Amino acid sequence: MVESLIAGTSMLVVWPTGSGKSLCYQLPALALADEARERGEAPGVTLVFSPLIALMEDQVSSLRKRGIKATYINSTLSKKKREERYAKLAEGKYEIVYATPERMDKPEFVQALETVPGGVNLLAVDECHCVTRWGHDLRPAYQRVGEFRRQLGDPVTVALTATATREVREDVRRVLGFDESSMPLSALPVDRPNLKLEAEEAWDDRAKIQRIVETASEYPGTGIVYFALIKDLDRMASELRRAIPGRTVRIYHGKLSPQNKKYIYNEFTNARPEDNLLLLATNAFGMGVDKPDIRFIVHAQIPGSIESYHQEVGRAGRDGLPSVCRMLYSQDDLAIQQQFVEWKNPNRALMEEIVRTMHASDHADFDADELRLVILGKMGQSGVVDHALIRLDELGVVEQTSVTDAEPRYRLLRELQPGEVDDDEIAEKRKRDLLRLLRVVELTRSDDIARDVSRYFELE
Repeated sequence: MVESLIAGTSMLVVWPTGSGKSLCYQLPALALADEARERGEAPGVTLVFSPLIALMEDQVSSLRKRGIKATYINSTLSKKKREERYAKLAEGKYEIVYATPERMDKPEFVQALETVPGGVNLLAVDECHCVTRWGHDLRPAYQRVGEFRRQLGDPVTVALTATATREVREDVRRVLGFDESSMPLSALPVDRPNLKLEAEEAWDDRAKIQRIVETASEYPGTGIVYFALIKDLDRMASELRRAIPGRTVRIYHGKLSPQNKKYIYNEFTNARPEDNLLLLATNAFGMGVDKPDIRFIVHAQIPGSIESYHQEVGRAGRDGLPSVCRMLYSQDDLAIQQQFVEWKNPNRALMEEIVRTMHASDHADFDADELRLVILGKMGQSGVVDHALIRLDELGVVEQTSVTDAEPRYRLLRELQPGEVDDDEIAEKRKRDLLRLLRVVELTRSDDIARDVSRYFELE
């Protein structure tokens, strides 16, 4: 696979979590630069598109320790530091540069890339499932990666993910501008023999706590318990601290401050087995986490898709030692995920009402809760308003005025145009999301989860 990239063949890489996907672009990056130098040419730069701002610093730090000239450019840097890195990039001082695809909307970044001696010699699209609406983690800027690739001169490209069904793989190629022959697949089996995958019914919180306590006792070391709802995570954290006094219990979710997220992330990744750290988290935690000795993962509430499940259990046992992944299933959890599906697919009428409300108000900006009170009342749920605002932001109808807050605020830019939102498309996506949830429910009844997950992905 590495040889193919060096030879100029673009590749789609679907390898399980923890199997070394980052080497798929790091090794070719260095080899291509060395070959160019041997020919007396400028070495160029490898550009890595990644959605993981929080982890870029760690990835770059690891590369620098090995003597590789790497950097990242993102919104966490001051304007002065970004300008310094743009200048060094343009001068050809870096071998590998990490950025989010959204950075391509910054003219100064594009200009620096266009000025690099030797140009962009390799484009790596990490977590490439983010390009597709078939996937579980759509990033709108990823839909434009094919456009960005053409803008960069069509460099050799490697697209990487741990989770991709046949539909997702086809969509990744389409968005990037390839077909199966011009971007062949490199795939590894999704099952790992050292992982014990189990699912069982748990009728209530007491039964779940008992199974979590038993799992923590059976498997000393670091563990993760995943929840769908923050309020349930917070409530059960208190109960688990009482039930397992010998363990350090931490929580991680999207509403923590950036400082708290970084502190918990560092504590988790540096935890020793004897620390017996137990992390209670939503799916906001985990993508890109490189910790080999996670001994167990428990889903206290079922995930919304097999893709999410596969990514999350894939974080266990990367050191090859026995680890367990237990999914605790109840009917109430299914109702939670069904509600998430409704939230994630807001209809046109709600979006139009949000625009009307923002237009008619003297407020400079709004958060989802303020709009919920006006439009839906006290009994309404802000989750669907959150997702409606995200969709309006993708369309350029609104924009965030405070991007670092736990509760982002938005201001209106323009009116919603006729035909911009198609209720038939929304209904079709809602149907797909419900079918993916049904596959998870079927998985809870499986007598061989690893086999059925492998069949779901149907690797070529």
